Amino acid sequence: MARTATVERNTSETQISLSLNLDGSGICEVANPVGFFDHMLRSFCKHGMFDLRGTLHGDLQVDQHHLIEDTGIVLGTCFAKALGNCAGIFRSGFFLYPMDESLCRAAVDFGGRPYLVCDAQLTGIPLVSAGADGTAPCAASFQTDCFEDFWQGFVTGARCNLHLDVLRGRSDHHKMEGLFKAAARAIRAAVEIDARRQGAVPSTKGVII
Repeated sequence: MARTATVERNTSETQISLSLNLDGSGICEVANPVGFFDHMLRSFCKHGMFDLRGTLHGDLQVDQHHLIEDTGIVLGTCFAKALGNCAGIFRSGFFLYPMDESLCRAAVDFGGRPYLVCDAQLTGIPLVSAGADGTAPCAASFQTDCFEDFWQGFVTGARCNLHLDVLRGRSDHHKMEGLFKAAARAIRAAVEIDARRQGAVPSTKGVII
């Protein structure tokens, strides 16, 4: 059976619609108004082999927080819906990803309990790109403090626990991109079907709640 899900979230702050295929080929076709965040989602899909389609709208005149956090919630909820009772999957996964001078680690468990530990070692300084006129910030700019907000939203929606750590690094761009890629590979390992499990739920409880 296809492991897919579509989730919408409409509030006074954001309007988000995403469709996920866990067993995809790495396609990301999401209308995303934040350039660096778009780059991160594309990297996540490419390295996780997930297909993701949809649209993101939010109150960017306030800041990026609402849009990015709510996108994490919606994406995580897509994973929860697509996995259902988690029968037959490996459930946990981990990965070390080198990104130039940065070394990033991710470990995940789809065990039904949301918890995030994020030690990204970010400076807190926004990534700022100049606009076409060379002065005003453009849509590629990114508030780095929203990085953890995205993953907090994700674990809440996915009901998983996730540990993200930068072991060493200098560039905030490389740290965040390395962690997105490490998370993608760890999540990919966790949600893949374990043929030896023969469709059983991967828990001594018999259920994942």
